[in-house]
Amino acid sequence: MRIVLSGGGTGGHIYPAVAVARQLEAEEEGSAFLYIGGKRGLESKLVPQENLPFKSIDITGFRRKLSMDNVKTVMRFLKGVKASKAMLREFKPDVVIGTGGYVCGPVVYAASKLGIPTLIHEQNAIPGLTNRFLSRYADTVAVSFEGTESAFPGGKNVIYTGNPRATTVTTANPQRGFASLGIPEGSTVVLMVGGSGGARAINQAMIEMAPFVGKGNGVHYVYVTGESYFEETRKALREKLGGVPNWLHLLPYIHNMPEVLACTSLIVNRAGASFLAEITALGIPSVLIPSPNVTNNHQEANARQLEREGAAVVLLEKDLNGQSLMEAVQKIISAESVRKQMSEASRRLGKRDSAALVVSELRRLAAMRKS
Repeated sequence: MRIVLSGGGTGGHIYPAVAVARQLEAEEEGSAFLYIGGKRGLESKLVPQENLPFKSIDITGFRRKLSMDNVKTVMRFLKGVKASKAMLREFKPDVVIGTGGYVCGPVVYAASKLGIPTLIHEQNAIPGLTNRFLSRYADTVAVSFEGTESAFPGGKNVIYTGNPRATTVTTANPQRGFASLGIPEGSTVVLMVGGSGGARAINQAMIEMAPFVGKGNGVHYVYVTGESYFEETRKALREKLGGVPNWLHLLPYIHNMPEVLACTSLIVNRAGASFLAEITALGIPSVLIPSPNVTNNHQEANARQLEREGAAVVLLEKDLNGQSLMEAVQKIISAESVRKQMSEASRRLGKRDSAALVVSELRRLAAMRKS
């Protein structure tokens, strides 16, 4: 099968598309791919690293306030549609999938106008602007959270698949996770991370929390600060603690996140959709601190989905400090029964076969075109 993938801006849009490609590779030898992304998006760096053929178009997102920039965006959209049509005619895909971000707009729209079957995947509980627009043209809309199908009332075919990123972590090796952290196998690990770039508010709360932890009480705390915050966080911790104790592991970034997640007992994190897909696939309890700086406050909506099912505790950033973070962590980590219940709830929400479900739908769409 020949597939065009499109999605960009953040890893949350890119990695689900990559997961679909990897699933199809595993199921169908000789599959061919083309990834169409933005010239300036993160995908222009990440996708080539995944050894997927990559082409770009020049596109920007709409501003939510009236602006002359939006006129330029419309012009870029139209040019993007024209460029996408040329790429699609040349590659001749059986189906096109968009996983969010404004770059999907011209690509999926162009495919629909050329009569190529299309699927869009929405990672968040509250749909993004691009996917709401594309839902009128796509043959199938796939959603990550069960019960959010109604967010696309104009969709021709709306299905619940979960997030394909969940499938990626299911084969991760926890022993490698322990080894990479330098932590004995079987230890209790609390992973605290503010997203790939880090989050100043979470880092500050981690610093304030550290003196309350004592000697770790047999628990290993892994603080992931983000590259740009690492040195200032390490300096602050040394001033507070007189050094970095052996129960506290300070890292700027984790390159083998699936393996580290596989050995994690409790995670403190933002509430990006792809990350939530990963932790529910593994059944990890969580303390979620939604970013308040995202469109439509969609991270809080994501987090509340897990909270309602008993899989997470939600701590809003306005209420975040060292004491509140410590209390939230201790209520879970110090009570085995609570942690077990949350783990089971988390696992129930996980959609471990998500990538396979998306690939199955892509096959159905491609077959309909040929019949």
